Amino acid sequence: MNNLTHEVFNQPEPLVDVNLFAGNQALQAALAFNAPLLDVAPLQALGAQVGSAEMQTHARLANVFAPQLKSHDRFGRRLDQVEFHPSYHALMSAAIEAGLHGSAFGETEQATGHAHVKRAAGFMLFTELEPSVLCPVSMTYAVTPALKGNAAIYGDWSPQLTSRAYDPELKLWKDKPGVTMGMGMTEKQGGSDVRANTTQAVADGQDGWGQRFFVTGHKWFFSAPMCDAFLVLAQTASGLSCLFLPRVLPDGSLNALFIQRLKDKLGNKANASSEVEFVNATAWLVGEEGRGVPQILAMGNMTRLDCALGTSGLMRQALSLALNHTSQRKAFGKLLIDQPLMRNVLADLALESEAATALAVRLARSIDRSSDPHELVMNRLLTPVSKFWICKRGSLFAQEAMECLGGNGYVEEGGEGVMARIYREMPLNSIWEGAGNIMALDLLRALRKADAGEALAQELAPARGMHPALDHLAESLPTRVAAMASETEARRLTQDVALAVQAALLAQTAPAAVFAAFCDSRLDGHWGHSFGSLGVGTDFDAILARAMPR
Repeated sequence: MNNLTHEVFNQPEPLVDVNLFAGNQALQAALAFNAPLLDVAPLQALGAQVGSAEMQTHARLANVFAPQLKSHDRFGRRLDQVEFHPSYHALMSAAIEAGLHGSAFGETEQATGHAHVKRAAGFMLFTELEPSVLCPVSMTYAVTPALKGNAAIYGDWSPQLTSRAYDPELKLWKDKPGVTMGMGMTEKQGGSDVRANTTQAVADGQDGWGQRFFVTGHKWFFSAPMCDAFLVLAQTASGLSCLFLPRVLPDGSLNALFIQRLKDKLGNKANASSEVEFVNATAWLVGEEGRGVPQILAMGNMTRLDCALGTSGLMRQALSLALNHTSQRKAFGKLLIDQPLMRNVLADLALESEAATALAVRLARSIDRSSDPHELVMNRLLTPVSKFWICKRGSLFAQEAMECLGGNGYVEEGGEGVMARIYREMPLNSIWEGAGNIMALDLLRALRKADAGEALAQELAPARGMHPALDHLAESLPTRVAAMASETEARRLTQDVALAVQAALLAQTAPAAVFAAFCDSRLDGHWGHSFGSLGVGTDFDAILARAMPR
């Protein structure tokens, strides 16, 4: 008996087996501008890998089969281990093999002069595939240079931290080809106010790794608890200090770190985020005792870069899915992408995505060139600006891109389910590593330093005279900074600095159609309060052709 009731047609083919780097003209332009001598062959290879059907299957399975806490064995002995689906390990192995963790600090990569720009591009490409597993990868990247605050530990651990080998087993660091590291900062009572931490560290003598402590207390957000070691904040006799706390102690025994439960989060499902307690756990001092906050802030700047990179990657993938769908799906007699209103929405999303990419890669360049005084100041300015503005735009961007897919975008199943996963992921980068208000206040502090205004003017100078709205905004910024007597306007200022720098970058990296439409809409007021309100003079054809993923 034939039970066929209808023919399935007018449904798009999924965006699989596509090279995510080859189709990303905005990323290629940003790399050509910020690292013109960069060999992009590894990124071409990574783009093919992360765009493959095989890796997309791993991404789906790692999220469907979430991590599971095994607190005890069947005899009642504590285990404090987290079990992951094999696809999680496949993704972790691929990310570390691509050098997205601490390898940017290795001698080979550092010798190129653009290790961080290259790594940034790879991080964005991998985020398009699956962002959750990049949490331990990002933390390993951030703590690697911070660990230099204890030369003995850095000497022992840095070869494994920069190695491109992944080993998920819980065992002694020197018996592993590669390791990962995490951070433990926030507590129940404090959140971002880490000075309110109550975890205590009591001195326990000295050894080959320096001053040793017993740590007792808790951490409220402790992501990737199966990392090999963590940098944690605890109160010593001299105040809040940064300590190195390994899972396995040098004698091979397990440290007194007890996982209480895993967080049930809105998104980021493949990554285990936990609550932990320490009961006389052994840790070693990193940096100067009582100076834990500056030590942690140095790491925070690196992970904030990754928040901007990650959101930029998610924007690009959401845009690609929307373009893929609308270029195949017909409604009311023509393809969706040929409908005037849809073209406006898609072009507006494309502008936002390219501007985010330009700003995030520019920030990565400032790390590669940190010996340059101008780049040092721009890193101080652009870190909070990028983290604030790109991540703040992410959730709205994902919602609009999802709407382009209609009901298909709202389901979790199959290829279209990637959009739902992106939508749930987007708020995370805005919250973690300092939410919007923290970033705006950081920018305010940075701008009040004597060299900040001059550096910002130098950054915007190449675009002077190219659009009157940009000129007006650039000229107004120093006056607004000088006149700001209250923190109340700090978020608006952060937004405007972001838009000015994005526009200046697009003037140097993007076609005239992209630059003009960005300035007309974001700076000159010819824009509504939602995506899809670009002016009639916009060159939609040029913008959409540049953004197509295939």
